[in-house]
Amino acid sequence: MFQVLRGVTVLSKDREFLWRRLHSLLGVIPVGLFLVFHLSLNFTAVGGEDTYNNAISVMDLVPHSVLLAMEWIIIYIPMLFHAFYGIYIAFTATHNTNRFGTYRNWAFRIQRYTGVFLVIFIAWHIFQTRVQKALGETVDWNMMEEIVANPLMLAFYIVGILSATFHLSNGLWAFLVSWGITQSPKSQKIASNLSMVFFVLLSIVGVVAICSFYVMAA
Repeated sequence: MFQVLRGVTVLSKDREFLWRRLHSLLGVIPVGLFLVFHLSLNFTAVGGEDTYNNAISVMDLVPHSVLLAMEWIIIYIPMLFHAFYGIYIAFTATHNTNRFGTYRNWAFRIQRYTGVFLVIFIAWHIFQTRVQKALGETVDWNMMEEIVANPLMLAFYIVGILSATFHLSNGLWAFLVSWGITQSPKSQKIASNLSMVFFVLLSIVGVVAICSFYVMAA
């Protein structure tokens, strides 16, 4: 009986290990890559209304059925798995920042908090843009300008962007560790520093982009 229970426990741990690695992988590829692409596309807003509208209109060249299939396969399905399993991790994780207030422990805790917040933020962002497009609205400069015209909504978007960029940057570090790419303490330290540089640069791109809609509307 003990051997059977032990075997079940090992199998359960192996399954959880694989789920966590898949969760980490999908957080970087394709969800993380899409975030970088999305923020980079939004950054064209610094060039003004025509530049932004011309940039996003490229997506209209893709047939609707093909674009819809790509969105579900490349974005929505991986994102849903990453989100729901991430919530499970967030609410089952044990935090020890009260005993060991190291940067890594705090990064782990913030990772969980930003993950839960991002579920809310992304759902609202999709409702304001993709769902409205499905209902006949046009996703363009005017839509984004109207969304962030409210300072509270602008603040909500800035917090959402910073949460997303931190979650991706710190998740990239965790991905390198969990997949055995960075094994030594030195390599993990280098990866940690690079991930924070990545966080700062990507945050600048995202925040400047969303503020461009607000500044131009003012």
